[in-house]
Amino acid sequence: MPLPKPPAQRASRLDATAYSATLTPSKPRAAAPAIAHVAAPALAPATPAQAPTAEVLRLPTPASSPAAAKPAGNAPAAAKTAKATAPKRTRKPAGAAKLFVLDTNVLMHDPMSLFRFEEHDVYLPMITLEELDGHKKGMTEVARNVRQVSRELDQLAASLKSSSIEEMAKGLSLAGTGHREAEGKLFFQTQLIDTPLPQGLPQGKADNQILGVVQALKGLHPGREVVLVSKDINMRIKARALGLPAEDYRNDKTLEDSDLLYTGVQALPADFWDRHGKTMESWQQGGTTFYRISGPLVPTLLINELVYLEAPGTTPLYAKVTEITGKTAVLRTLKDYGNQKHAVWGVTSRNREQNFALNLLMDPECDFITLTGTAGTGKTLMTLAAALAQVFDDRRYSEIIVTRVTVPVGEDIGFLPGTEEEKMGPWMGALDDNLEVLAKGGSSAGEWGRAATQDLVRSKIKIKSLNFMRGRTFLNKFVIIDEAQNLTPKQMKTLITRAGPGTKIVCLGNLAQIDTPYLTEGSSGLTFAVDRFKGWAHSGHVTLARGERSRLADFASEVL
Repeated sequence: MPLPKPPAQRASRLDATAYSATLTPSKPRAAAPAIAHVAAPALAPATPAQAPTAEVLRLPTPASSPAAAKPAGNAPAAAKTAKATAPKRTRKPAGAAKLFVLDTNVLMHDPMSLFRFEEHDVYLPMITLEELDGHKKGMTEVARNVRQVSRELDQLAASLKSSSIEEMAKGLSLAGTGHREAEGKLFFQTQLIDTPLPQGLPQGKADNQILGVVQALKGLHPGREVVLVSKDINMRIKARALGLPAEDYRNDKTLEDSDLLYTGVQALPADFWDRHGKTMESWQQGGTTFYRISGPLVPTLLINELVYLEAPGTTPLYAKVTEITGKTAVLRTLKDYGNQKHAVWGVTSRNREQNFALNLLMDPECDFITLTGTAGTGKTLMTLAAALAQVFDDRRYSEIIVTRVTVPVGEDIGFLPGTEEEKMGPWMGALDDNLEVLAKGGSSAGEWGRAATQDLVRSKIKIKSLNFMRGRTFLNKFVIIDEAQNLTPKQMKTLITRAGPGTKIVCLGNLAQIDTPYLTEGSSGLTFAVDRFKGWAHSGHVTLARGERSRLADFASEVL
């Protein structure tokens, strides 16, 4: 007897209550393995009409098969047991897979976007490939991304057994190059699609041709959701005006809302001592007090998170989480840098967050620190003061390296003459301003003394450009990355991985002042770094809230 034909479509899992009630065997043989039911169509003499049905209905796992093997009279109890033991479904059925049509700017923005759509399929119009070919030359970030996309597409196309259009029309498995998270297929436009667009849209424009492809695919696949994915806002507006679904590419965003970004600071509740004081242990070591606490607050804490408790009538507590072991955490009190005797290169903290930031900056165990905040919160001044103190006074680092992204606020002024440091000079106005403030501390040394100190400080500060960072290794350096909100996640990774032994990297930025096109607060490299490094034992983050530059700057940052 010939074997029945295998099912043509991918099987879908049934709900636990369905198979426990309908697939109960006639004889209650609990010892029968579940796999025997799966192999039954191939071994037992069944009709071809019944065999695919048994193959498509995926039977329960061995853990839940005893529940299904009970008599039919216990069906409700069996259903209840099977429902409790059945694993939760995290994916949609295979029939609900969408077809995403990618605009060219999505591939230019993220070269790995092809593999970010999970079980859904991806469609590339021919005009998208033409636009990619036109942007592959050059040394810009866009050109590098386009070349990477071309290599990925070439690897996917190499898996074809023949170059026939029929095989290409079946789609290429996106998981064929090792990206297991991509379970869908890639489709190329293999035939001319002639769909008339509204009279007001010129046919020769690339965006309008992509819209025509989306409109044609929507007619060819009426039972499937076809979605245009584009980073171009106007493109999405035109698509919605034509009645076509369009979405932004959001996979590059670390957070959907910047208000959810980790602040690095947590306020302790007013009843903290009442709820955590009964089992608390405290001891002193080297002039620092440690508290070992256990209670409901411990699961919400992270390593190197800064906590504070300010209650009227009690001594305030400012501490840092240094250890989390199971259900207990160790808090270490902080040094008060608001006191003049603890001044760092003549700089003292003026508020709570600045004191937290200086504690992190002066901690030799913190290798990576991020400081965010509005204009005038003292990010650059505190970082530069901590760097000078640890280079000259503590001899902890050999020199200071300062870099930043050269993104102009207005129109570009063109090429700048001179060496690398001379070209970076106009971009380092903030560094010069803060050095001028720090140099005022030695006024008693006289004019010659201040000039000598300034020359000595300048000799220890090196200004570098981001363009020449690839392949470098910084040994025993204090690296300051200013205006880090304008970095992409890829650029941020390139800079942080330059750190060698004994190097500290500090990233400064204001997420409200992003000048790089296509970057938002959610997709900035600074947001990416803050979110990925939170909770690491050798990193810290503080969001500075209060401006200390001047009353004019504070008022302007609030009302403008």
